[in-house]
Amino acid sequence: MIKVVAKNPVALHNYNIINTIEAGIVLTGTEIKSIRNGKANLKDSYASIQNGEVYIHSMHISPYEHGNIFNKDPLRDRKLLLNKHEITKLIGFVKQKGYTLVPISLYFKGNFVKVELGIGKGKKLYDKREDLKKKDSERYIEQHT
Repeated sequence: MIKVVAKNPVALHNYNIINTIEAGIVLTGTEIKSIRNGKANLKDSYASIQNGEVYIHSMHISPYEHGNIFNKDPLRDRKLLLNKHEITKLIGFVKQKGYTLVPISLYFKGNFVKVELGIGKGKKLYDKREDLKKKDSERYIEQHT
């Protein structure tokens, strides 16, 4: 059973996602409790590869109310859990000009928290406008049928 906790609204607007990959994430106990309460935000987050490991940056997890001294920094870098083959595949994509790793969603899969990472290429301004036009026309058609 998959329960989506947070989505990145900017990711699909700013990037053409060509491939996605599921990754585990290293968290502390209070962060898990806070995520269960729905207090996570992926809006400005991004992922990078450092020393053969993948990290997610700027993902905000609010401190747990009853966590006191066990709460960590809400914006700390968190390690993503991927096997070597997946990491080398990601390195191959990211080395190409214009590609980046973008977190798309954060969700529970059973008892584990997973991050859906997208390999995306930045959209041009005119591409974003075209997408908005399509969405507007689809909404108009739905309302008038």
